[in-house]
Amino acid sequence: MRTKIILLFAVSSLLAFSSCRKEKETPLDMDYTSASDNSKAENVFNDMLLQVDNAVDANGLRDLCAPIVSFDTTSTPRTITVDFGDVNCTATNGRIRRGRILVSYTGLYREPGTVITITPDNYHVNDILVQGTKTVTNLGPDAQGHPTFSVVVNGTLTADDGSWTSTHQAQRVRTWLEGSNTAQIHDDVYSITGNGSGVNRNGVAYTLTITNALRVQVGCPWIMQGTVRVTPTGRPEVTIDYGSGACDGSLSVTVNGTTYNVTIG
Repeated sequence: MRTKIILLFAVSSLLAFSSCRKEKETPLDMDYTSASDNSKAENVFNDMLLQVDNAVDANGLRDLCAPIVSFDTTSTPRTITVDFGDVNCTATNGRIRRGRILVSYTGLYREPGTVITITPDNYHVNDILVQGTKTVTNLGPDAQGHPTFSVVVNGTLTADDGSWTSTHQAQRVRTWLEGSNTAQIHDDVYSITGNGSGVNRNGVAYTLTITNALRVQVGCPWIMQGTVRVTPTGRPEVTIDYGSGACDGSLSVTVNGTTYNVTIG
């Protein structure tokens, strides 16, 4: 221990010990595991919806890792299966996928009241098992005329080697900012607001709030813009900044006044 007190007399030892404890410097807690695990989950579940958007596009994915897409328009609700196969395939953006995404829907995506439920089936991204559900409900247009959607996620990510598991829950509003008036999907841009919670790979619970709206685009597998505040239980608050709009999978994480640059796959 470092202390400014010089032990001149043995009888002063208790006082010196007390002073030493008060003056000891406490290391800053720089853990940002909750922020990192949440960012992985945000991107995986956003990307899952983007893959569904791509799969139902009339021209297909045009990707080295294009899935087999099956439609059942006679069932109630109607269903879509997006099958990437049982062996890892690498997309042009470097993201590795295998398994299936199952989709059920009650109506057209643009139709107010439509409910779309997306469920991964033995689905893996970059050798991480994705489990849970994502439910998208069309809420109709907002005051500016933009179509809006409620998005509820209840999911789990687990490393394929079993070394860690994290959970992710989210309640969001997704606003269709650009591309709603065109037939193609690759110009579609969304703004996402809301909050969520989870438990990171170390068993630490956290809550989060989107402090500046997240920006996602169908043609990009990553969140492109926005900020999120993550509050882990018993740990310092963490801020995630997704940047200013580039599609590069990079973000910055700030905890206890120190900023780290992170790239996610």
